[in-house]
Amino acid sequence: MKIAPSLLSADFANLASELKDIERGGADLVHLDVMDGHFVPNLTFGCPIIKALRKHTTLPFDVHLMVEHPEVYFDDLSKAGAAMVSFHAEAAVHHDRLVHAIQEKGMKAGIALNPGTPLSMIEELLPILDFVLIMSVNPGFGGQKFISYSLDKIRRLKDMAKAMHRDELDIEVDGGVTPDNILALGEAGVTISVAGSSVFGKPDRKAAIEALKKR
Repeated sequence: MKIAPSLLSADFANLASELKDIERGGADLVHLDVMDGHFVPNLTFGCPIIKALRKHTTLPFDVHLMVEHPEVYFDDLSKAGAAMVSFHAEAAVHHDRLVHAIQEKGMKAGIALNPGTPLSMIEELLPILDFVLIMSVNPGFGGQKFISYSLDKIRRLKDMAKAMHRDELDIEVDGGVTPDNILALGEAGVTISVAGSSVFGKPDRKAAIEALKKR
């Protein structure tokens, strides 16, 4: 299980120091939520901020695009040093084309699904995806409670991947991850857990990350 603290819950006035803190604390990735104020009601940061942060950590950048027209971001994200990029199935039409566009720029490609979006929407794409991001809260805001039926969705995704001999497919979950539910998430098939307030909401980030990893 890899832990990817989400900068959405960090202190925006001290992002460089926040990055260094979670790197020292044992984080595996950094999760960056890019929101445009249209696909979701909130607005966060864009590619210039991501590029500026790149020099402050060696951790891989996992960029989650909660935006309309995600394809316009791919080139800048590649130049900014992103390692992984996911876009929402609900925000795009030509999914296959976008997955290949991300991969052609040397980044891992993923598709994110809202809680109410069925797995069938991406079933045909599982042979080419690097990862799938299951939203276990409705996107747009941090600190929300985990939606319980997400666990069954993750189990079904794991079974679908196994049936296609895609055991290497990463399953990422985002929303409401805590030490209380991370064990169940791992057993269901999650390989990457995004943790916002469970890490940045704690005074000791190293202890918070260790609490997640020990489960």
